[in-house]
Amino acid sequence: MGIRDFFNTKRKGDNKVNETTPYYRLGGEDKVRELANRFYDIMETDSIASELLAMHPMPLDKIRHVFFLYLSLWMGGPDDYQQQFGHPRLRARHLPFSVTPNLKAQWMYCMRKAMFATTDDILLANQLLQSLDQLAEHMINSE
Repeated sequence: MGIRDFFNTKRKGDNKVNETTPYYRLGGEDKVRELANRFYDIMETDSIASELLAMHPMPLDKIRHVFFLYLSLWMGGPDDYQQQFGHPRLRARHLPFSVTPNLKAQWMYCMRKAMFATTDDILLANQLLQSLDQLAEHMINSE
């Protein structure tokens, strides 16, 4: 079962976490929160991601939390994101922004660094990064 399968089979209000999900395998709430926070820490401090950082609302506290909720849902964890914000509709939510291949590369740069800094299971990290790369590619809406 792939990551998309975990998302597609999750029912609204279902906060049970299956032990085979990436959420559980990564380490649950604490590790997913650490991943989300590390991602934004890198974005804030690494000049390679300056263009990406510039398009985010400041302060980053709220978006850090929303990203944590989204990652939790996406990895097969609790569906708190969906309960609070509805279906993610990521492409539609990103349409107001000009998402270029360069911004996607910056996003993936931050995510790779964050993933390898917070994840001991290299196979899992690579699987997640491959899926996230496909997802990020889908967000591109401008050259």
